[in-house]
Amino acid sequence: MDAAAFGVWRIGVGALDRSQRSAVLQDLALAEVNDSIDLPAPKAAERPSQVAAEAAPPVAENSVNLGPAGGLMAQIGQARVASLGCPHCGGDAIRRWGEANGKPRYRCTSCRKTFNALTGTPLAGLRRMDRWNDQARALISGETVAKASVRCDVAYTTAFRWRHRFLASLDLDKPQHLSGIVEADETFVLESFKGRRSDLPRAARKRGGKAAKRGLSVEQIPVMVARDRSGATVDAVLARLDTASITKVLGSVITRPAELCCDGGSAITAFARRAKLTFHVLPAPGTPKPEAPELHINNVNAYHGRLKEWMRRFHGVATKNLPNYLSWRRTIEALGAAPTPEAWIKRAAGLGPYQQPTL
Repeated sequence: MDAAAFGVWRIGVGALDRSQRSAVLQDLALAEVNDSIDLPAPKAAERPSQVAAEAAPPVAENSVNLGPAGGLMAQIGQARVASLGCPHCGGDAIRRWGEANGKPRYRCTSCRKTFNALTGTPLAGLRRMDRWNDQARALISGETVAKASVRCDVAYTTAFRWRHRFLASLDLDKPQHLSGIVEADETFVLESFKGRRSDLPRAARKRGGKAAKRGLSVEQIPVMVARDRSGATVDAVLARLDTASITKVLGSVITRPAELCCDGGSAITAFARRAKLTFHVLPAPGTPKPEAPELHINNVNAYHGRLKEWMRRFHGVATKNLPNYLSWRRTIEALGAAPTPEAWIKRAAGLGPYQQPTL
């Protein structure tokens, strides 16, 4: 249809009654279904929102344009559609279905439901998308909730909620397998009920505090960390420091022909024997065997040190949230010295290199 005919058609829309408008909408929907997901966008003259976006001033340096014009949400949407299909039924026949609130929308021709680029992710439903760049920078810097609240210009409670929504998907971003020489060792984090106002099983501590007893006790929460020499890392909070808990975390991750370096604890060595792994006992970090200097647990123990030093700024982490903080630190190390807000937003949307997102 040429422009003149289209103009006449639009003028006639106002004269349609309700049933006629309903029929026209149905015809438009059916026509849209037949279009490909990769259809080119309409011309700027037909999309006032795009005209406004093009007329806007340039985006500040180092910021990420999240809307369709900038392309990040479109990249996330296309990647999720390609890997997961429809989040409602898993169907693969997906079509573009316009856009809303700065995010592209899609429609499944199987179940006929619509969804956007973030449906089924922890970021779904979060508002103020224009502040997500600042939230990502707060995560890159490892800022406290109070500092993140100031940076993002949102309430303290909003900053806390955003933090854990952004971190939720990162727990899935772990390698499925570790290879070569793998170092595994446990560390301990003081149990915390931070944020809990009633029914505490003990007297409250102030700003992290100290355990009532020296050494290991029920107040110390075991955390298992395993790393191979490429830097790939798996970590988890253990229910107990026993063979069953370690097997649950590492059983499918460390398999033959990988070689395990550990400290000789009874639980980790029992796991290695049951998995029929070749394992090497290194009683202390920094003292590899002279005949095999490449066998040591220095790598994983150095990671423990960086993790605990980084967590010190939070003055105690609630044990229920500890997996999120482990994922946060693991992602900081994985992204290296020059992370970008775009990389963090993609990972928060379930597009990390190891992620197997489920909806």
